[in-house]
Amino acid sequence: MGAAGPFPSAAGKPQGTAMSREEVDRALARLGAEHEAIETSLFALQDHAGRRLLEGAELTGVTRDRWATTEQAISLLWTYFDAYTDALNTARELRARHRWPTPGELAELGELLGGAAVTLPSSGTLTGTPLLSEELALDELVTRMNRWYAEALDVIVTADAVWSALPARIDMLAAELRRTRSLAHSVGVRPGEHPSGDDLERITAELTALRDEVVRDPLAFWAPATGSSAPGGGRPDTGRYDSAARALDDVRREIEAVLDVRQDAETRLMRLRDVLSRADRTLTEARQARGEVLAKIAASEVPAVSGPATALHEQLAAAAEYRRRAQWHRLSPLLESLEQRAEDELLRARESLTAVTAPLAVRAELRGRLDAYKAKVARHGLAEDPLLIERYDVARRMLWSAPCDLRAAEQAVVRYQRAAAEAVEARRTEPSEPSDRGERS
Repeated sequence: MGAAGPFPSAAGKPQGTAMSREEVDRALARLGAEHEAIETSLFALQDHAGRRLLEGAELTGVTRDRWATTEQAISLLWTYFDAYTDALNTARELRARHRWPTPGELAELGELLGGAAVTLPSSGTLTGTPLLSEELALDELVTRMNRWYAEALDVIVTADAVWSALPARIDMLAAELRRTRSLAHSVGVRPGEHPSGDDLERITAELTALRDEVVRDPLAFWAPATGSSAPGGGRPDTGRYDSAARALDDVRREIEAVLDVRQDAETRLMRLRDVLSRADRTLTEARQARGEVLAKIAASEVPAVSGPATALHEQLAAAAEYRRRAQWHRLSPLLESLEQRAEDELLRARESLTAVTAPLAVRAELRGRLDAYKAKVARHGLAEDPLLIERYDVARRMLWSAPCDLRAAEQAVVRYQRAAAEAVEARRTEPSEPSDRGERS
C-alpha cells in the first residue's frame, strides 16, 4: 500500500505584515486545501502495510534504532497536525465574526496566518532543540512536518520493500535446497562423507540465519540509490542471497554429475577395462619385441619395458565395488580420474612399444633401401656387375643375419648405394656404338 506524497508548503505573509480581507480569504482557502492534503498523507502513512509490520516485529540492529526515531516522528507529526488544525480553526472562527473584518481583526489574522503564532512542544531528539516548547509560523511547521514525513516514509517504504522481496525469495531457495538435499541423500552425498554434503549444510545454515536477519533488521539489507533523495530510493541488497544461490547451483551440478555416473557407470567401467586391457596387451607386445630386438640386433640400446599398471587395476576394482554398493558419490570422482589415467597408460604403452621396436624399424628400412637400389641396378642392365654383386651380398648378409649390427649394415648399404649410383651414371655417359651403314651402288 502506498502513501501520499510530501505535504504542500504553506506560503504565509512575512511576520508582522497586515493582510487585506481578500488576502486573508485567499490564505484561508489555501490553508484549508493544505490541511486536507496533510491529513490524507498522514492517514495513508498510518495505514501503510510496512508501518503495521514494523510495529508488530521484533526488530534488531539499524532497523530498531531508526524505527524508534520514526515512531517518535510520527507521534509528533500528529501533534503538529493537531496544532495546525487548531490554528486554522481559530483563524476561520475569527474571520467568520464579521463580513468586513475590523483593522484589529485583520492584524490578528495576519499574525495567525503569517507570524510565529503556533506554540508546540519541543521535538527533542529529532531537532536537537533543548527547549520545552517552540513557537513556529505555519510555513515553518509544514516544512518541519514535510521533513519528518519523508524520513518516516523512507523507513517504512524501505522496510516494506525488503520484506516484500527477500523473504519470499529466500523461502523459494530454501524449498529448492530441500529438494536438492533429498536428491543428494538418495545418491549418498551426505555431510561428513562428501564435500557437497557439507556445502548443503552450510547453505542451509546461511539461509536460516539470513531469513531471520532480514525479518528482524530489514534496513540492513537495503542499497540506497546514489544521488536519490526520494523516500525508498534504492533496492534490496541481495548479495548474501545471490551468493547462497550460486553455491546451491554449484552443488546441484555436482549432484547431477553423480546422477550421470549412476546412469552410465557400467558403460564407463567396461570402457575403462577395455583401455587398460589394451594397455596391458601393448606392454606385453613391447616386452616380447624387446626380447626379439635383443636377439636380432647387436650394439643397440633397447629401453626397458615396465609391467602392467597394478595401481590402476586396483582402483578399477575399487570402482566396481563402489558401483556394486551404490556409492555413487565415491564412484564419480574416481571414474573421472581413472579415465584420464587409463588413456595416459595406453599412450605410455604405445610409446614404449614404438621405442622398443625402433631398431627393427631401422633394419626394415635398410632392407627396403637395399632391395630398391638392386631393382634400380637391374633396370639399367647392371645386375651382373661384379662389384655391385659383391657389395650387395655384403650388405644383405649383415641385414639378414642375427644379431644384426645396424651401424655396420647401414654403412654397407650406403657403400652399395654409392657404387650403384656411380655405375648407373657411368652407363649413361658411355658413347653409343656406331651403327652399320650400307653403301649405295
